[in-house]
Amino acid sequence: MSSFTPNHALLNPKFEGYRLEVISQEDAVTRFGLECRPTQVANSGRSPLSFKEVQSRITHNHLAMANDNGRCLYIDSEHRVILVDLTNDSHKPSFTVVYELPASISAPAAVQVHREYPSAVFLDASTAFVADGQGALYILGLPAEGVATTLGCFELSDNTQTPHSAPTPFRIHSVARLSDGAAIALLSSRFYGEFEAIQTQSMASHASEFDVWAARFSLPFPSQNGDLAPIDILWRRRGQDVPILTVYDNSRKCFLLAGSSVYRELNQPAPPSYEPSPDEMAPIPRLDEKLDVETPPRPPPYSWTQTSDSVTVAFPLPATTTTSSIKVTFSQKTLTVHVQTTSHVEGVPLPHYSAQQLWDGIQTSTSFWTWDREGEHSFGLLTLHLDKQREDTRWMHVFASAGTPGGEEDVPETLDPSELYLIRESLEKYTAALQSGEDMSGLGLGRGVPALAQGEMDEEVDSSVGRVAFLTWVGEDGGIPPWSTSFGDSACNVLSIDLPGSGPGASMVVKNGIDGTVFALDEAQAVGSLPTWTHSATFSALAFVLASKRDTRFTYHVSSKAVLAFENGSRDRGGNVYIYRGGRPGQIWAKQSVLKVGDGSAGSLLGVGTFKTAQGHTIVCLCENELVVMHNIF
Repeated sequence: MSSFTPNHALLNPKFEGYRLEVISQEDAVTRFGLECRPTQVANSGRSPLSFKEVQSRITHNHLAMANDNGRCLYIDSEHRVILVDLTNDSHKPSFTVVYELPASISAPAAVQVHREYPSAVFLDASTAFVADGQGALYILGLPAEGVATTLGCFELSDNTQTPHSAPTPFRIHSVARLSDGAAIALLSSRFYGEFEAIQTQSMASHASEFDVWAARFSLPFPSQNGDLAPIDILWRRRGQDVPILTVYDNSRKCFLLAGSSVYRELNQPAPPSYEPSPDEMAPIPRLDEKLDVETPPRPPPYSWTQTSDSVTVAFPLPATTTTSSIKVTFSQKTLTVHVQTTSHVEGVPLPHYSAQQLWDGIQTSTSFWTWDREGEHSFGLLTLHLDKQREDTRWMHVFASAGTPGGEEDVPETLDPSELYLIRESLEKYTAALQSGEDMSGLGLGRGVPALAQGEMDEEVDSSVGRVAFLTWVGEDGGIPPWSTSFGDSACNVLSIDLPGSGPGASMVVKNGIDGTVFALDEAQAVGSLPTWTHSATFSALAFVLASKRDTRFTYHVSSKAVLAFENGSRDRGGNVYIYRGGRPGQIWAKQSVLKVGDGSAGSLLGVGTFKTAQGHTIVCLCENELVVMHNIF
């Protein structure tokens, strides 16, 4: 299946950090007060929201943006649809109430289910799909001026969950035009189970699940008599979370669903809940007992560094190894290293490379090796001095297969050449720790970690950055593509998705160590082609810097130009947006900027989007009391 394998040529282990580039707040940011104000308050049912529901509501984007167009819309607290137009030359947005959603009255039995936030998406610049969060969907025609025309009114019903044919609350994620005669919208709703079970189930023990619905609409929209028509459901899937991303891939005629679980067909059983085995249970500590002692990490098999014209590789070997037992053979493209000795140390394998492909070519006539075995050390150093065929060519690894599946171990370059030979001391401490159980932290071995993160990394915090996403592919008709499986596609840790309005196509910033790697979905040459993702750019140390942002509500990116981390803000404290720009491979510094989104009176940030002008990208931020527009910030 498709995978997210980084291109090592686009990684930058020598990256040092981000330098602040000041953007004038007065020149870049404009604020406009809102007469029709949105809200993030929603009426809920009698049962508490599940964790997944709370998480999805926090990250819900209340602003709908048209692609490559200066139009956007939102629904205010009075359920009015507000169209915002920024296409005029004055850069001052116009606000128009184009539609008022009918107020629904819920039956007493229907309050068992939760209402959703109102949501909307654009089919094109003049057509919008608006969901009221209570089970109804309205398709609106948006003229250049004036109020909207109603093109269709629909409702979603599931008699197994809601009584008396009450509509099922849902949110709308995306809509795609499949042809001149059809469009499909993707909806999501919480699955409660049978209605009888809803009234008697234990709220605390109920595991929430969510349905994804594909709703089909004919184009042009047929005329209606004004009543809510049932939505034509083409297919339905079920998972354990609200989708993070939904995309229609026209080249493969498939839909991509990304979420923290796969989205299975309804006739498939739910995955079993995880129950830890007795061996995995955390023991209760006794007096003076230390339970957090971990097995010391094994040092890498070698360390290496480079200059503009040479590469130096150091292998630690037992000090009793004789020179005659070392066999090293150089060729222009490969390296052979064999060591035969009886002084083998348990847990420390000897180097064994047979015609292993190097990252680049070397000069065999001037390359050489040395063996240094000092008497006071239990390990000596076999050092290889390789002269590059092409000077000023930077090697990403010693071996071409390093870091690839089934290849050699990924050994980062030692950034400080003076640390190259610390591998000997590290290995001695490692072998001593295996015998004594000592703590192995703070060895000082160069690991290729950017200086930005040295001494500052918190593995527990850094590991929580991003969201694990499983990719599920569904055909237009709901079937499973022949190249896919019923258990979903590859998984990754997503740091960022495309900023709404940035244009067609699909890309994600995927966590790779402490970096953020941009992967774009390739266009298929044929409908049945396997999905492939290409690593196109790297935001070095992005996961590390995002880990320090504790109030982040949205994280989006615009291709390889920038990643934007938006803080939530509050009623009395405005949030910031942190802008991290991408850098070229080999650059040790990249640019970072900070702008104030809210000024203290704007309220919490509820939604963001973008559109492109001749001068650059314009960012639109919807707050509780203000619309904030940022011009040409990258």
